[in-house]
Amino acid sequence: MARRSSHGRLKAEINIVPYIDVMLVLLVIFMVTAPLLNQGVEVDLPKAAAEQIDTRDQETEVLVLSVQKNGACYLNVGSEKAQSVNCENLEPRLADVRERLSRKPQPPVLVRADRELKYDEVIKAMTVLRDAGAVKVGLSTAVPDEPPRGR
Repeated sequence: MARRSSHGRLKAEINIVPYIDVMLVLLVIFMVTAPLLNQGVEVDLPKAAAEQIDTRDQETEVLVLSVQKNGACYLNVGSEKAQSVNCENLEPRLADVRERLSRKPQPPVLVRADRELKYDEVIKAMTVLRDAGAVKVGLSTAVPDEPPRGR
């Protein structure tokens, strides 16, 4: 690694090729795993303009109750995989949900309901979450398409 130059002085060089190889491997790993982090249930959300919840500063994870068009309910907490639950009482996750909702500050709670679902079913999902201890329940929407630009 050290060699003598034509003038007799010692010259030190760092071989950075192994570092570049490691960096590229890490880049590939992140590119493959990033899409897997957004796990959830396929729900056709209504489109509405709304602000996104900022969870960077929060220590808690968001609780999301997803209700599909066919009435099936799924619950996921943070980055956990969505788990099928009973829409009437959130079983088998009711004890876990109550424990998380009893923490201070309470984690954000969202309902993701399919746009074709009856309003009554959305209210029932919100009521079940309220009965489990949620103080505030938000509705998740899809970002609307951008309007066409003026001439």
